[in-house]
Amino acid sequence: MTQHAAPAPTFNIVIVGQQGRLAYEALLFAASLRHSSPAFQGRLLVAEPQAGPLWPNDPTIKGDDIRDALEGLGAEIIPFESKHFGATYPYGNKIEMLCALPKGEPFVFFDTDTLITGDITQVPFDFDRPTASMRRTNTWPVPQLYGPQYNGLWKSLYDKFGLDFESSLDLSHPDEYWQRYLYFNAGFFFYRCPHEFGARFLEYALAIRDTPPVELCAQSFDPWLDQVALPLVIHALGGGRDTLPQGLLDGSVSCHYRFLPLLYARESQQAVDVLETVAAPNKLKKVLKGYEPIKRMVYQGRGQKARALFDQDNLPRKEQAIRNRLKSNGYWMR
Repeated sequence: MTQHAAPAPTFNIVIVGQQGRLAYEALLFAASLRHSSPAFQGRLLVAEPQAGPLWPNDPTIKGDDIRDALEGLGAEIIPFESKHFGATYPYGNKIEMLCALPKGEPFVFFDTDTLITGDITQVPFDFDRPTASMRRTNTWPVPQLYGPQYNGLWKSLYDKFGLDFESSLDLSHPDEYWQRYLYFNAGFFFYRCPHEFGARFLEYALAIRDTPPVELCAQSFDPWLDQVALPLVIHALGGGRDTLPQGLLDGSVSCHYRFLPLLYARESQQAVDVLETVAAPNKLKKVLKGYEPIKRMVYQGRGQKARALFDQDNLPRKEQAIRNRLKSNGYWMR
């Protein structure tokens, strides 16, 4: 008797969209998803923070042209309220928007400054075992000379939330080396239910911000709060660092470029080709030209000139060196 593999679960994709850069990046994301993953059957949700006391300026996307273009690509704009973060910590959007998503429906969140470059339906997500982006650097914590080191700093958080610390460690790395400790870039994450994930994410983030363990008294949480809480959430929900095959997200299927000059400088030719292909249709071009960095980098050819400054097979080791070369040649814009 032939055994057939179970059909892959339908899931929703969510990004944040708001007035300014993120609105245009959302449009590029949506266009890249439709181009690279025509078989995707789930909903594309653009979570939009609403005006309120935590936003001195209205964050909603202005202009029917962008909203119409997003809807033309099959995106649904989902409003949510900022009750805890807002303008002082906009990274909190990715925490607060989760409760506005459809309850009990698996989701994949991406930072808006991402392109889909391959078929996302072929990624074997295990929605019961969450993970997040391993394309990260040792941004947090910053151990102090006379204070606790990595072990003591991270353990204080696991203890605070009653989580098992030892099972989170990657024992292939030595004690006190940063990669031994569970840490992610929050550029993507996924789970079976956004409400379940979001409730824990919010609980942990607020507790870390408002009543951190004494061991963390010398640590800064801005802008790292989301990335401090995220590994604790993932560990608590039964996930970890290795629940997805390597090389798909942050690889052949998605590209978290962060800023267009960095995309041109260091990302794959596939990512550049996807960007320029999806931005080409006149209908989108009319809208995207409203954002100066896209106009200059994509449509006026400055991106290709920036790319020519670098050997993509032999890039500077540190991102700051890439930024400095872009800046000194007049190609840095955001």
